[in-house]
Amino acid sequence: MPNTGHNAPPANAWVITGPTSGIGHRTALELAKHGTVVLVGRDPNKLRAVQAEIDAQPGGHALSIVCDFSDIVSARRAAAEIIALDLSLAGVLNNAGVMPTHAERTPQGWDLAFATNHLGPFAFTEALMPHLPDGASVVFICSGVEDPERKPAVTAGFRGGRYISAEASARGEWEPGGSSKPGFDAYATSKQCNLATVLAFARTTPRLRFNAVEPGFNPGTSLGRDANVALRLLAKYLLSPLAPFIKYWSTPKQAARVITEVLSNTSDRTGLYYDENGKPMAGSAQVRDPAFADRIVAETRELLASSPIHTAPAGL
Repeated sequence: MPNTGHNAPPANAWVITGPTSGIGHRTALELAKHGTVVLVGRDPNKLRAVQAEIDAQPGGHALSIVCDFSDIVSARRAAAEIIALDLSLAGVLNNAGVMPTHAERTPQGWDLAFATNHLGPFAFTEALMPHLPDGASVVFICSGVEDPERKPAVTAGFRGGRYISAEASARGEWEPGGSSKPGFDAYATSKQCNLATVLAFARTTPRLRFNAVEPGFNPGTSLGRDANVALRLLAKYLLSPLAPFIKYWSTPKQAARVITEVLSNTSDRTGLYYDENGKPMAGSAQVRDPAFADRIVAETRELLASSPIHTAPAGL
């Protein structure tokens, strides 16, 4: 999808997934102040709209790549298209995510939330990593719901990440004793795996910087887009205005500022997890265990390598 703007491309480029709504949209606009923005998402029409919005800004420059992160071939194809652009990539933001309110499957038969939130971004990031310059920044949007000791998450009905293995998660199977609410275990486990990936990569790939952000509860975003209309309206028009005044809550605008600061920071900070105010926070005891994080990474690689859909299209 060619760029339609007339601005000269800035020196640095920033990749952002899920840039067409909510936190992703606001962050894409913030990142446009720092260089070219490569927008990666499912809907080409929405991508074009955000691209045009950025290109209309003074100095703004954006490109678009269509990708469905629930499809590993699509994720790898998107990475190959970005590599072919031959840009100076300063950072990658893995923001795309879904939280289905009931169990859903991808066309390949994998759990939709686990594939979209963890497997696709993992494959996408690993494909890009060899092409990132030393010091480049990679940020994953994570969530405190992976921690079974986090009180607001427990109050909301979450019971932490329920990881058994990568194969079990892909099948939609979770450690017993989880949430009674459909979709919560899948989402929490996918976010547990996101954070484990950040912590493991930060240790094993010191030439790059890997960090995570918990953006806070943002009512009214499209993460829960399959919730009923009444709940979506309540979140957007009643809860969203209250967000700045409630602990652990945030707004897309505030979250975008924090995420952009973490992603564009030029310090050597790596392996950190930031809260909605940009302050370091701790993940669950389980995910902080290096052996557990390494196991998630190893099992994810094994699953992606052994799956019949791992083979990239011809020419990659």
